[in-house]
Amino acid sequence: MTASKIVSRDEAIRQAEAWHAAGQQLVFTNGCFDIVHLGHIDYLEKARHLGDRLILGLNTDASVSAIKGPLRPVVNEYARARLMAALEFVDLVTLFDEPTPLELIQAVQPDILVKGDDYTVANIVGSDFVLGRGGRVETIALVPGYSTTRLIERIKTSF
Repeated sequence: MTASKIVSRDEAIRQAEAWHAAGQQLVFTNGCFDIVHLGHIDYLEKARHLGDRLILGLNTDASVSAIKGPLRPVVNEYARARLMAALEFVDLVTLFDEPTPLELIQAVQPDILVKGDDYTVANIVGSDFVLGRGGRVETIALVPGYSTTRLIERIKTSF
């Protein structure tokens, strides 16, 4: 079941340690993934191909609201986690409630940290930590025209 890929932080740490012990390269990314669209799928698939395992840090409902405003998320954290876990190229999903994923990144110690190319390496949370451990930080080109905010605006103007 895909729900088994959704784990607590402690279990994420244990699994990351086991994958590292097996010599696997761990890729980490994070986000809200509120309304899943082509941009998310393309991004996550490309992220997974940078290493052996993809760990996804998913913002809780409270943290999404803090970032995006009181009307978000549109889709609750349980549903978002299940959707992300259902993707074959996502190996593990764990929720985080902090303002940034730094503590989670430090806990799972990924080899490769990934964000979209709307970020620069210098402003990716956790980049100093990953680079300091000899890891890599990568940005992935986003699919033009796809964003949850833009999708919500299109829906609102359709009515």
